[in-house]
This record gives sequence, structure tokens and C-alpha cells, in this order.
Amino acid sequence: MPPSHLPHRRAGRLAADRARGVDPRPVVPRALPASLAVRHTFPRHTLDGGTVRAALLDLVVRLGHLLRLRGQAAGALTLTLRFVGGAGWETTRRLPEPSAHDEDLRVIAHRLLDAAGLQRGRLVALALKADGLLDAGQVAEQLSLDPARASRLAAEAAMDRVRARFGPGAVGPAAVFRHAS
Repeated sequence: MPPSHLPHRRAGRLAADRARGVDPRPVVPRALPASLAVRHTFPRHTLDGGTVRAALLDLVVRLGHLLRLRGQAAGALTLTLRFVGGAGWETTRRLPEPSAHDEDLRVIAHRLLDAAGLQRGRLVALALKADGLLDAGQVAEQLSLDPARASRLAAEAAMDRVRARFGPGAVGPAAVFRHAS
């Protein structure tokens, strides 16, 4: 057989093997990115602090849920604010210890928002980004002697199970806010 037919034979054999599910290449797991961001855009600019805090809480709940789904914990949070006219403001703060729990993320997110010192800023969008992501298995889980925190973590795990069954918007303070407004 002429040598010019050999590449066609190899391609045909390769296609036949793949059709039968034969693939000798090793499986290489894809590494997850080192950061994860969620965003909220307001339908029109807002000055209302309650609306901004409710949107931030929604971002915290979404970000925490995504982190737990991916099995990761955040080492730092970055809050980005976008104002009318295109101006922006951004700041980052490290968490005391890496976490994917809503309560820990919420405390830092509120500190970041307070640091912005919003008074008359007309916001059009918010973004919350988890930086310095670690595998959650590498994060030491401390025993808590605080029964209220233990209850909140148990409720968070229950909400994650409800979200897995009924969808991401099924539970949480952000879901209540959306339905109330």
C-alpha cells in the first residue's frame, strides 16, 4: 500500500476507536479559577441604602452558594461599585480565615460597603468577587461552641439542599426580598 494512505488509515482507526468509547489519553481534571464573581445591575440608578444592602445580601448568598457547590473557600472579598457616569470604586479585604459560609462573607461584605461611605452616590451596579480561593478540604473547620452559629450553619446546609432540589432562587433572604418588592 502506498505511504500516502497511512494517515487516512490512522484517522479512520482513531475515529472508529472514539466511536466505541476508546480513548487512551489520561483524564486531566480542569483546575478551577482562583476567583469567582457575582454581579447585580440595578434597573435604574439608586440612592436607597436599603436597596443597596439587599442587593449586596443577594450577592453574598449567591457567592457563598457557588463557593460551596465548587468545594472552595474564599480568602478575601472584593467589592466593586459602579456609579452613574461610569465612575467606579473598588476595595478588597481579607477574611480572618478562608470561608464559604454566608455569615462570614456577609460580615466582610458589609464592612466593605461601609468603607465606601456612600452618601449621595447614584449606584448602577455592584459586583462581589471572592479572591484567593482554596479547596475547602484544605480549610480547617473549627468546632464552634456558639449554638447560634451552629444553628445558622445547619440552616445554610439545609438551604443548599433545597436549592439543589428546587433551584438557586428557592430560598434565602434574597428570595424573600425579590418577592416582597
